[in-house]
Amino acid sequence: MGNLLYGKNSNLNIQKCGVIGCGAVGATSAHTLLGSGLFNEIVLLDINRKKAEGEAMDIGHGAPFVKPVNIYAGDYSDLSDAYLVIITAGANQMPGETRIDLAEKNVKIFKSIIPKIVEYNKDCILLIVSNPVDILTSVALKLSGFEPSRVIGSGTVLDTARFKYLLGEHLGVDSRNVHALIIGEHGDSEVAVYSSANISGVDLDEFCQTCNKCGDRESMHQIYEEVKNSAYEIIERKGATFYAIARVVKRIAQALIRDENAILTVSSLVEGHYGIHGVCLGLPSVVGREGVKWIIDTPLDENEEKQLTESAGKLREVLEGLNI
Repeated sequence: MGNLLYGKNSNLNIQKCGVIGCGAVGATSAHTLLGSGLFNEIVLLDINRKKAEGEAMDIGHGAPFVKPVNIYAGDYSDLSDAYLVIITAGANQMPGETRIDLAEKNVKIFKSIIPKIVEYNKDCILLIVSNPVDILTSVALKLSGFEPSRVIGSGTVLDTARFKYLLGEHLGVDSRNVHALIIGEHGDSEVAVYSSANISGVDLDEFCQTCNKCGDRESMHQIYEEVKNSAYEIIERKGATFYAIARVVKRIAQALIRDENAILTVSSLVEGHYGIHGVCLGLPSVVGREGVKWIIDTPLDENEEKQLTESAGKLREVLEGLNI
């Protein structure tokens, strides 16, 4: 069976994951995970069984070039010993459509998916990638009955990566040396945390002054707008986003499996942080083998905290309007 977990999750194989939804995001995530060395078994599920079979065949034909992995199309019963179940299923975001517009359609899909997972596996970690990810993470949490630590959304991990990338491009430095966060909703109300942003430990404003780079409010706001609208721009040009989010899936899976205690802006239930209660959204969180271990209260300035409160309010408003 592979590398078993001990304790309450003793029946789970930590090197096994399921991917539910074999659209562009699901298939690309599965392909990325195949070469990650994290798993020895990956099961693909889709409402279109032939699609899942075709993706498993296509991805699996690359297995001779990576560490041994058994990838196949399966059913919910095949998830019974999976440590990680990744959900990418859902309606696609169309040009001009916001992530919130997707909520009603994808909540219905989750109502059919989550109970089937729970029927066979009550101990796995759920990683929600479908949009609107914060809403659907809250929905998955309620439908599954799992501990909040084990229901995780991809949150603003991708937005944070986009933020670092664009700041690095603007400043002419390696994006890996840019330390800055996007928090809140993965969507239109997300918040850029400029107050604590730094370049290899040097305050962002100070770095801009020292290197004669434009760090004025207008330039920084433009970068934020580019981050916020990245998905819309990509969807308009090529129809969907899937490469970068697949990297995000791999990064979160790695933090979980290797018990890294990595700090990632995943989406999980917030109860009390910044005065927010009862919603899932992206905040810097310590992620390890058991899921989200704790949420870090990163210092925010007055405006950032106000924006975060407003972001949570918008998510709560959507949740209250849904029939879950």
